[in-house]
Amino acid sequence: MIKVLVVDDHNLVRVGTIRLLEDIEEICIVGEAACGEEAIEKVRELDPDVVLMDIQMPGIGGLEATRRCLRVKDQLKIIAVTVYEDEPYPSKLFKVGVSGYITKRANVEEMVRAIRKVVSGQRYISSDVAQQLALRPFNDRHTSPFEALSSREMQITLMVIMGHRVTDISEQLSLSPKTINSYRYRIFEKLGVPNDVGLTKLSIKHGLIDIEASG
Repeated sequence: MIKVLVVDDHNLVRVGTIRLLEDIEEICIVGEAACGEEAIEKVRELDPDVVLMDIQMPGIGGLEATRRCLRVKDQLKIIAVTVYEDEPYPSKLFKVGVSGYITKRANVEEMVRAIRKVVSGQRYISSDVAQQLALRPFNDRHTSPFEALSSREMQITLMVIMGHRVTDISEQLSLSPKTINSYRYRIFEKLGVPNDVGLTKLSIKHGLIDIEASG
C-alpha cells in the first residue's frame, strides 16, 4: 500500500484529488494539508511514502516545503502539482529534490502512473511539460530570465511577488532580514528590475505567476 499525503491551499482541489485517488486499491490517502508548514508536520506525523505538493501556497510555499519535508524523511517521494508547464519551475523543483512534476490538468490515470513511477525509484514528468522542455532549445523566445536564479533566490522571488514582507520572509525561512534583503538586491540585479513592483511585473510577463490562478 502506498501512503499518500495531498497538499494544496485550495480545499476544492484537495478534496477533488483525494476523491480521485481514494478508490485506487494500492493507494491509501493518509492525510491532507493546506500549506507548506502543515505539510511538514503531517510528514512527521503520518510518515507518507508520497506527497502531492502544490507549489504556490501561502506561507513558505511548496518549494521550501519540499526542501524541509525531505529533511524530515530523505526517502520521501514528492510530486510537484502545478498549473505551470514551462521553466523555470521544473528545473528548480527537480534540483530541490522532487521526484515528479505534473500539471493540475492531469487525470487520475496520470496521477497514479506518476505515483507508481516515483515509488519505484524513477522520475516522472508530465508529457505536456516534457514537450515544452524539449522544444525550448529551438525557441529562444521562451527563455525565462528567472532561470538565472538559484533555488533559494527563486523561493524568495515567489514569496516577494506573493506580497510577503521582508520580516515575514525572514521569520518563515529562519534567515535575518539583512540576508533576505541581500537576496532581494541580488535578484533585482540578475533580472534587471529596480524593485518589488518591477519584479512582480516581470513575473507576470514571463508567466511565473498567474493572476487568474495560483499554482
